[in-house]
Amino acid sequence: MKIVPNIISIFRICLVPVFIIVYFTDNSDIKVYAVLVYAIASLSDFFDGYLARRLEASTNLGKLLDPLGDKLMTFAVLVCITIDRPILIWAALAMFVKEILMGIGGIVLHKMANAQLLPANIIGKTSTVVFFVICVTLMLVRSVPDAAAIAMISGAIALMFAALASYILGYIKVMKNRKNPDQA
Repeated sequence: MKIVPNIISIFRICLVPVFIIVYFTDNSDIKVYAVLVYAIASLSDFFDGYLARRLEASTNLGKLLDPLGDKLMTFAVLVCITIDRPILIWAALAMFVKEILMGIGGIVLHKMANAQLLPANIIGKTSTVVFFVICVTLMLVRSVPDAAAIAMISGAIALMFAALASYILGYIKVMKNRKNPDQA
C-alpha cells in the first residue's frame, strides 16, 4: 500500500504527453479534453499527497516524483497555451527560471546541509490553484482578450515568485539552523 502514492505520481507524469497530444489534436478553440486531462492530473496530485500522509507512506522517491509531476504538467500546460498565444512566451521563460532556481536551491540544501527537501507551503499551494484556474480559463474561453490573458498570467507568475521567495527564506533558515543549531 505504501507505493500507491508513488504509482499515482508516475501516472501523473505519464499524463503530461497525453495532455500535449490531446491539446494539439483538438482543433476546436475550446480545449475541453485537454482541460479534462489537466484536471485529472491535478486531482491525482491531491490524492497522492493525501494517501502519502494517510498511509504514512512518504518516501524519498515520492518527494521527487510528486513535484516533478507537478512541474512537468504545469510547464507543459503553459507552453501549450503559449504556442496558441505567443504573447505569453515571457511567462513560460519566467516559470522556467523559477523552477531552475528552486531546483538549484533544493540541490544546494540537500548537498550542503544534508537536509530534506522543504515541504510545500500555503503560498506554493495557492499559486498552483490560481495557475490551474487561469490556465483552464484560457483553454476554455478563447475570447479572453490578450491584455486580460497577460494580466491573469502575470498574477499567477507573481504568486509563483512569491512562493519561490518563501522557499528561499526557508532554505536560509535551514542553512542558519544547520550552522547554529543552538538558535533553532
